[in-house]
Amino acid sequence: MKARELVAHHGRQLGTLLGLLALGLVLSLLSPYFLTATNLKTVLEQSAINGIIAVGMTYVIISAGIDLSVGSILAFAGIVLALLLQAGLGAPVAVPLAVLAGGLCGLVNGLLVTLGRLPPFIATLGMMSVARGAALLMTDGRPISGFESGFRVLANGQFLGIPAPAWIMLIVYGIAQLLLTRTRFGLYTYAMGGNEQASHLSGVNVRFHKTLVYFLSGCTSAVAAVVLTARLNSAQPIAGIAYELDAIAATVIGGTSLMGGQGTLVGTLIGALLMGVLRNGLNLLGVSSFLQQIIIGAVIIAAVLFDTAFKRRPS
Repeated sequence: MKARELVAHHGRQLGTLLGLLALGLVLSLLSPYFLTATNLKTVLEQSAINGIIAVGMTYVIISAGIDLSVGSILAFAGIVLALLLQAGLGAPVAVPLAVLAGGLCGLVNGLLVTLGRLPPFIATLGMMSVARGAALLMTDGRPISGFESGFRVLANGQFLGIPAPAWIMLIVYGIAQLLLTRTRFGLYTYAMGGNEQASHLSGVNVRFHKTLVYFLSGCTSAVAAVVLTARLNSAQPIAGIAYELDAIAATVIGGTSLMGGQGTLVGTLIGALLMGVLRNGLNLLGVSSFLQQIIIGAVIIAAVLFDTAFKRRPS
């Protein structure tokens, strides 16, 4: 009976994990370089950016929303971080301010959705343009490069043989997991996604908590910007283009329903790793970037179709 309950509650996550293992097996047979320590570290570093963004996206989608601005917020927060570092502020000051800048963008998204009553698609689509334009305006479209070595440890450092970006991703997931499963905020996030009107009638301050969800999404995008900027030793106003698609894909592949009210961060983490392994494997096999876009798009469509069929299946 316990086994049946486990499958019922975690079937999607288990299926995604099996898919990740199967994909890894196939790639290890097709390429001798896939299972090398260097390549696996590269996969973790590449997956960390999308994985961190997908944390906020998971909250948003569970609450029955969507955030199309995460890539542009990443670019904006990265430019804010770079300007602060160039102004002489150390990383301990510049990093929190950059994360706050991303959070404020998310806060605006939340207020537009709750107070402005705009559909999340429209609100975040507008922010996608505004944040990207602000990043370009502040730099005249030019990248900002060259930062102190202490800051770059956030990307180049290692602990127990695991790259620093992977540790940052795990820390973000740990904090977000506690919020989602051990606090009223997490409970309300699920409740709003399941039935917003019922949540309101039950006494939940829907406006406040939904705004907080988008604020969190902006913060996680900014954290990803910190990692990306440290990794590239450069902040680029054109960074993060189409990152929202990868984040949505990782979230949905991990079992979060686009209809809201259902999903787990564990599943999202597995989904982000699967996306990272897929992209890495395609690169190792020499698949063109154009064909990669087709494959990634097909994976997203398949994940959404599966999600829709899973939700319609009678219990």
